[in-house]
Amino acid sequence: MQIIQTIRDRGALITAIVIGLCIIAFILMDSKQGGGTSLFGSGNAQTVGKINGEAIDINEFNKKINELEEQEAARTGQRPSGSRLNQIRTQVWDQLTAEKIFFSEVEKLGINLTPKQLAAVLMSNDQSNPLMQQQGIVDPATGKIDVTKVQEVIRNIKKAKGAEREAVNSQLVDPIKISTAVSTYSGMLNASAYYPTWMQERDKSDAANFASISYVTVPYSDINDSTIKVTDAEINDYVKKHAELFKQEAGRTISYVSFSQLPTAADSAKVKAEVEQLKASFTSDTMAAAFVAKNASTIEYEDAFIPKSKIRSTHTDSIIKSSSVYGPYIEADNYVIAKLIGSKPLPDSVKARHILIVTADRQTGQQIRSDEDAKKLADSLLTAVKAGSDFGALAAQFSADGSKDNGGDLGTFGYGAMVPEFNDFCFTKPVGSKEVVQTQFGYHVIDITNQSHFSPAYKIAFVARQIVPSDETINNAGVEATKASTQKDAAALAKYAAEKGLKIVQNPAPIKENDFSVGALQDARQLVRWAFESKAGQVSEAFNIGDEFIVATVDKVFKEGVQDAATARSGSEAIIRKEKKAAIIIKKIGETPTLESAAAAYGKQVLQAGADSTITFNAQLINGIGMEQKVIGAAFNKAYQAKASGPIEGTTGVFVIKVNSIGSKAAESPETLAQQATGKLNALRSQSNNWFEGLRKQAEIKDNRSKFF
Repeated sequence: MQIIQTIRDRGALITAIVIGLCIIAFILMDSKQGGGTSLFGSGNAQTVGKINGEAIDINEFNKKINELEEQEAARTGQRPSGSRLNQIRTQVWDQLTAEKIFFSEVEKLGINLTPKQLAAVLMSNDQSNPLMQQQGIVDPATGKIDVTKVQEVIRNIKKAKGAEREAVNSQLVDPIKISTAVSTYSGMLNASAYYPTWMQERDKSDAANFASISYVTVPYSDINDSTIKVTDAEINDYVKKHAELFKQEAGRTISYVSFSQLPTAADSAKVKAEVEQLKASFTSDTMAAAFVAKNASTIEYEDAFIPKSKIRSTHTDSIIKSSSVYGPYIEADNYVIAKLIGSKPLPDSVKARHILIVTADRQTGQQIRSDEDAKKLADSLLTAVKAGSDFGALAAQFSADGSKDNGGDLGTFGYGAMVPEFNDFCFTKPVGSKEVVQTQFGYHVIDITNQSHFSPAYKIAFVARQIVPSDETINNAGVEATKASTQKDAAALAKYAAEKGLKIVQNPAPIKENDFSVGALQDARQLVRWAFESKAGQVSEAFNIGDEFIVATVDKVFKEGVQDAATARSGSEAIIRKEKKAAIIIKKIGETPTLESAAAAYGKQVLQAGADSTITFNAQLINGIGMEQKVIGAAFNKAYQAKASGPIEGTTGVFVIKVNSIGSKAAESPETLAQQATGKLNALRSQSNNWFEGLRKQAEIKDNRSKFF
């Protein structure tokens, strides 16, 4: 970001720009960001993965991770860790994968961002132009780009070299490059969508013709599932024929035994007793703030009167009614005692106006005045207001807040709606009070104009101790987990768990090599890595995950490729069973049945369908039958007008049909046909929206992240 500021200093024109563009499920952004250091401290290239043979260097990968970590730390005040850090790594991997797949494709097509195109984007008045968001670039009178200033920006970009150039590319040029490439590629795909005349004529004919049929159906449900056995050999044969439906990634299923480190009843009782011992001294104490601090309360003392509805306790009523210290009681994971310090009436809503004096521009961060000057200005404005000057006029002239257009009027607001210092003044001072109050935003000249709906507010002191596990509890859990980890295999662990009355938790969903969680276990990366380094039946060491020690065993190892019979059974057994039922039904009714013989074989009736003209070739279902596409197709076979069809293996049963007639509807109006053609073309174009997913499936992706993280 510093480099963009350098260019801003040169030309006083541009600031850092962050643009995110979505390509299906992947984020394409910050294509060539720099900065950061390798987590491994080595300058040697190490490959975290390959996309179509192109390596992703671990140093490049870590630079991007480090940048996102820094951004989050700047935004939240703390660096990400645990599951959040894993999310960032996944985000960066998806980003780099998407970029390399996409740009490999567009390079084949000769799609590139030329200097002329870059200049055109920066000169445009479209909101997608990042310069449209920068102060000093847009003419405030017209709302359009100032061409002279943009030309200066472009000259400064051309002058950038080395690290400065890399940062300019990362923050400005590359996002535009991505945007342009995506737009061009998508436009080409949309332009390629074509609905030829011959297809329009065919679809028009299919929609106009309708059939009427007689039919017999023998539902698969007539044969009990329990009578049809599906063998592993049959499943393997089916999987072999439909391998694309049964692909699987490498994975593991595991089971585990957990040993809780949560506080025991004895731990809870100990904390309760400690808090109980404080009651007498808390009752006689007259310095609540000091007492709360001295006793290391997990609930800090708030020296303010707070409306009852805003007090964060479910025991407020009991505390208020108590004539002495109330408790101990459990609140969240604390034992608490509470003492009512006092009460006073406070309004539940206030109306006020203010003039905000700031030291820096809130958008650019550029300093406007020193803190001392801001305070002096606020004090002088307060003096003027108290002397009778027009508050609204002063707000319009000096306030940095949007309320200045309304004379500084903030309207009516409830308790807690404003920052603490502002809130405390407005709710504790009487109507008509005027004062300068400092907050995180600057200095406010505040005038309280109205207060309403007064009700009691309370000042309460809380002394709380968290209920935590003792060292003994944690050590005991660790010892028991270590004993379990010494079992030689899964069978021995199961026997040990049964003897100890422990529950073995099965996690049936396969975990993947880069997963971070295992079922309900979060931050379980160490367990996942162990599972992929182990064999089926192997017992793990004791892992400390959250509030538990975990001892696991690998139940099954899934190799990359196609599923075995046991795994594929859930996705294939019903289909194979249906095929076997169809074979039984067809054998009984024969290969060339009549409607009457087919009906007699299973005691069914000959039924009619299509009299309502709804069986058209492009219909989705048949009234009274359902979604049976094979039956719809057969209904337009003119050969079945002379004789019954052979057995048709449908979705819900075996059908035999005879075509009674094939007729035509009145032609649709030209307007309707035009609308249908437009709808068809739009449908074709919408199908192209999944283009990136198609590219990803065709790409050769080698993921080595698990070797590093």
